[in-house]
Amino acid sequence: MRVKRALISVSDKAGVTNFAQKLSKLGVEIISTGGTAKELSSKNIPLIEVSKLTGFPEMLDGRVKTLHPIVHAGILARRDEKNHMESLIQQNIRTIDLVACNLYPFEDTIKKPKVSIEDAIENIDIGGPALIRAAAKNYSDVIIVTKKEQYDEVIDFLNSQGDVDLKTRKKYAIEAFSHTAQYDTIISTYLRNLWTTDVLPDENTITMRKIQDMRYGENPHQKAAFYKILPPVSEPCLTNVVQPQGKELSYNNILDSDCAIECIKEFRNPSCVIIKHATPCGIASATTPLKAWNDAYATDTYSPFGGIVSFNKTIGGDVAEELSKLFLEVIIAPDFGKDAISIFNKKKNLRILKLKDLDKTTQRSGLVYRTVVGGVLAQERDTYLTSQKEWKIVTKKKPSKEELESMEFAVKCVKHVKSNSVVFVKDTRTVAIGGGQTARVDAVWIATNKGKENIKGSIMASDAFFPFRDAVDVAAKSGVKAIIQPGGSIRDKEVIDAADEHGISMVFSGQRYFRH
Repeated sequence: MRVKRALISVSDKAGVTNFAQKLSKLGVEIISTGGTAKELSSKNIPLIEVSKLTGFPEMLDGRVKTLHPIVHAGILARRDEKNHMESLIQQNIRTIDLVACNLYPFEDTIKKPKVSIEDAIENIDIGGPALIRAAAKNYSDVIIVTKKEQYDEVIDFLNSQGDVDLKTRKKYAIEAFSHTAQYDTIISTYLRNLWTTDVLPDENTITMRKIQDMRYGENPHQKAAFYKILPPVSEPCLTNVVQPQGKELSYNNILDSDCAIECIKEFRNPSCVIIKHATPCGIASATTPLKAWNDAYATDTYSPFGGIVSFNKTIGGDVAEELSKLFLEVIIAPDFGKDAISIFNKKKNLRILKLKDLDKTTQRSGLVYRTVVGGVLAQERDTYLTSQKEWKIVTKKKPSKEELESMEFAVKCVKHVKSNSVVFVKDTRTVAIGGGQTARVDAVWIATNKGKENIKGSIMASDAFFPFRDAVDVAAKSGVKAIIQPGGSIRDKEVIDAADEHGISMVFSGQRYFRH
């Protein structure tokens, strides 16, 4: 049997006693440290404390325990290298064949409310990563165990084969290096956010933890998985949802649900957002969630089939009754009443997502990432909205106070629609949406043809400037009474003249909202 000595030093002690007992019964000599040694000794498991092995006491409040040549030489020595083994004999050092180690709970520590920097720093492990990396580097001679889920597998190997095979050793080594890399990334990200304002550093690492494997990706022939970025985001988002009902979320469900969540965060009054293929097909704010749903749904009564719906208020039975009349994939809200849950339970496959604090104003910050082949794009999240004080009225006709309020609602909507995009609103509800077009005039044409009579008397918002007057002419023909757009085109005068000709008021917001 190759495993004669094992070093066990763990912060998370779940399952370690049972693991050590089984190793001891197999004749493995156990070396241990600090709290782990106390835990094992309390169960009468024979062991040697590291301080007795090294002849040097633990010091600096436990900051220095295993950082010693007797420990690391015993781990790093290549058994097939004659000079390595001769060096061990000369220094009276014995080999260590298995290292079980997990790290101080830095990630859990920084999750605590009002954690001090002193507590965070003290939970940065030094000796642990050194042990893990040393054992993983020498994987062919040392088994590195970093997860409690590996304990039983190791014991099974030792019982059945007397050793852990090379393929498994390599797998454990990869997991070990990933473990320390993730640990260091969480630390560096936390400290960068705490100590600097550098959101786009020259060198950046992103670490993730798998939440679930997907049945497939965007299409059935593509493999996919859903990961949580670490340190975790505290604001309402998909990695923080509770799902009391329904099938697992699919890859496309997650993309669409993220759009629904980010859009609903724009509004404080009872609101509803309906998403289909990662773009809104209806948005409304109202006095109640039921009215918000009815107004949002009235925008487009056939696109919501198979869609995603989000609310920023608790859903009751009245809303659930209406929603249950349609085929929907996902319903998102901060909470659901018992009567709503009872109604939704009749549709077992319907995915219900409960997202705490979605009804509250939350700090939206951080970066969003998009991948291209061979690279990653990073940018700040698009949370900025220009205030009415920054807007510029550019036409002869001036918008009313009510129209300006509707424009503000319209801008919050259009920034979540795929470019090129326009939305048409009345009060605080959309009546038509056009997006994802290669020409802005086409987005206007699609929206006005879908909205038909509802366009008359509405306000149009555009995510970017009008390069020509044609889109204004199409909107005016359908009865639009006011327009808000960023401005900034070389043909702004031509566009303003078109609005004046049609008796339409126009506002320049000065803010573009491309969404690719």
